[in-house]
Amino acid sequence: MADSSSVSDDSNTDDNSVSTFTSSLVFNIVVAAVIFIAFCVLRSRFKRVYAPRTYARSPSIGAQMLAWIPAVLKVDEDKIIKRVGLDTYMFLRYMRSMFVIFVVLSFLSLVTILPVNITGGAGATELNVLTIANVPSESTKLWVHIVFFMLFVAWVLRNIFVELQVYTRLRIWWLTNPSHAQKIGSSTIMVSSLPQALADSDKKLESTFDMFPGGVRQVIVNRNCSDLEEIVDERDKLAAKLEKLLTSYAATSEKLHKKAAKKNSTYKEPKRPMMRESKVPFKGPKLDAFEFLASKIGELNRRISELGGDPTQFKRQSSAFVFFNKQVAAHMAAQTVLDYKPFSMNLVSLDVSPDDIIWSNLNLNPYDRRIRSYISMAATVGLVIVWSIMTAALTALVSVKNLSKIPALKNMSDSKFFGIFTGIVPAIVLAVVMALLPIVLRLLLRLEGTPRVSEVNLRLLNRYFFFQVWNVYLITIFTSSIFSIATDGLLNPESIISMIPEKVPGSATPILTYILLLAFTGAAKELLQIVRLALRYILPLLFAKTPRKISAAETPAEFDWATSIPTHSLIFLMGFSYSFIAPIVNCFAAVYFGLFYLVYRYQFLYVYNDANWVTGGLSFPKSIKQTMVGVYISEVYMLLMMVAKLAKLDHINANAILRIIFPAIILLLTIFAHIYINDAYMPIINYLPIRGAVEIEENPRIATTFPDVTGNGDLGADELETDSIKAAENKMRRMLYATYGSLVPKQLIDYVLTKVPRLLSPRSPTPDEEQS
Repeated sequence: MADSSSVSDDSNTDDNSVSTFTSSLVFNIVVAAVIFIAFCVLRSRFKRVYAPRTYARSPSIGAQMLAWIPAVLKVDEDKIIKRVGLDTYMFLRYMRSMFVIFVVLSFLSLVTILPVNITGGAGATELNVLTIANVPSESTKLWVHIVFFMLFVAWVLRNIFVELQVYTRLRIWWLTNPSHAQKIGSSTIMVSSLPQALADSDKKLESTFDMFPGGVRQVIVNRNCSDLEEIVDERDKLAAKLEKLLTSYAATSEKLHKKAAKKNSTYKEPKRPMMRESKVPFKGPKLDAFEFLASKIGELNRRISELGGDPTQFKRQSSAFVFFNKQVAAHMAAQTVLDYKPFSMNLVSLDVSPDDIIWSNLNLNPYDRRIRSYISMAATVGLVIVWSIMTAALTALVSVKNLSKIPALKNMSDSKFFGIFTGIVPAIVLAVVMALLPIVLRLLLRLEGTPRVSEVNLRLLNRYFFFQVWNVYLITIFTSSIFSIATDGLLNPESIISMIPEKVPGSATPILTYILLLAFTGAAKELLQIVRLALRYILPLLFAKTPRKISAAETPAEFDWATSIPTHSLIFLMGFSYSFIAPIVNCFAAVYFGLFYLVYRYQFLYVYNDANWVTGGLSFPKSIKQTMVGVYISEVYMLLMMVAKLAKLDHINANAILRIIFPAIILLLTIFAHIYINDAYMPIINYLPIRGAVEIEENPRIATTFPDVTGNGDLGADELETDSIKAAENKMRRMLYATYGSLVPKQLIDYVLTKVPRLLSPRSPTPDEEQS
């Protein structure tokens, strides 16, 4: 009886794999279609939500339902950077690169690996027929998986090299472009943990940094202005209260005036609001609220003026801003060992913006900051454990096998309802649980003493990606397969390795359902911005009663870089690690990146406010590192899969051993490629190279023209062209290199241009673009 029950459970699981996949696919497509249609209808009617940037820098779009698609696809590369910045441009390039990668992988795998899997003849059923589980361990057809996986890895690494080459040139151009280089922050550094001797003397501090090229323009040591901050906060609270009372009084007056005019009667002014000075209820006489608040605000303004007029009365602190005369001096200072004392002046920040600074973290003791980082890391490890248990428990609760153990639901385990339930609910539960995590991680990073909001977000990129890989991928996706291997392996430990090629491919279904949820519903939800729509048009009716709050409700939404980038990196990991195991995953990964690329082009060009995220594309190298993690995990999978296939053979032969050696060689070559990337590109990403600064100082026109991103020759190799037509053609050629350089070799682009020279003719801007 026990054996038959076990077989029944396994068959139910197999039967549900198809219904789970199809129900998830249908559900997500239907929901996405409804949301997409709703967006197309609402877009032209609610511009404050769906096109707020048209009021500033972006040209308007026609009211036709699909007019937004060609409008966002025809924007040139340099115009994207000009309108939304290098951070957004490199993020869009990353999404496009991932889309192209999976389009190529889909084609190659569908015409090679998938037919091999289907005709493998290992007796797999349901969706497993499409996976490597259907290929016998002794079959020479496994070489198809190995050879094409080698091509897959080479294709991904080639794209990484090209994109890094593009980024390094674009970052130099962005750093030296007048729109950035002329800002005060571009030639300023923020230094923390100053020794007392330098913090007490502007002259000593200035002489310390005056040895860098161009010298120092000014130094400002931060001071403890907590008393002034308290007064300013109190003044702002009273001003907000006065504004609320005045707005309410004006609205009431208008209503009474209209009522009097309608009845042809005398208008009577409404009663002025009263309040008590004491915060204790019913204590003190009632005063006219307008007069009292106005007088208090005036008094506080005088105190603020008195305190702010003499900054020397505030105590100096251990952080300072150093303003250089040359941008390159700031970058040199940021890379230099500034003091011979341990941890002294060891925290230096470039491209400082006042709105980006966490002022309370500037003057922490370096040892205190280090202790905080240890505590934060320990708390993060604790979160990993807690979240792993919670995620695994929630996932287990909605599994078919566990639900079927409940007496009331036992007879329903064969119904289609369970396929729909397991195809939709686990992915939604997982998405909700993971949405809570960034709040906690961001708080921990601030408590560490991180001095800037942008640094908090850049560090959160790494931590959140680790959590995504561990909880979403390794814990949730493989809960069923690992648990099955572990339980069966207790009875027969020698069979653990041999079960891997049978159990792991079965995890393709939860991967597909998760990608489907994010690809269709996630991309459509990103377009609709339902929360922003409510904040703009519904909640203001209830809560936004003053011009200040109404203005805040109209502020364009901001993109959450720190949580979005790791999620996209996770989808790459899911897709690429199963690219040879279950080739159908490649197709849905391509759909995911294609849809999000289109959606993000619209959102960044017409919706998102990117003013608070300006790092010069520093999130892009982190995306590349996360992509490399996906490549490594995929290669380990291939190696383990071949080892597992070997373990199932009765007699080990040379063919089976070679199938292990080749994946090991792929892994070794990837390590060498990664070392090359770190040595060749990473040192020139964060800072302005000296040679680049020299070339641009000699020829300033280089910084104003879109660069040659191919990386060949000097920065200004063709910038001395005086013929306007030739210069325009050169610019167009560089634009084509930037657009298609990651797809095809540069030589092929040059060949096409020689055959079709009209492609070098600059496109005439539309009237809307000229106006913008």
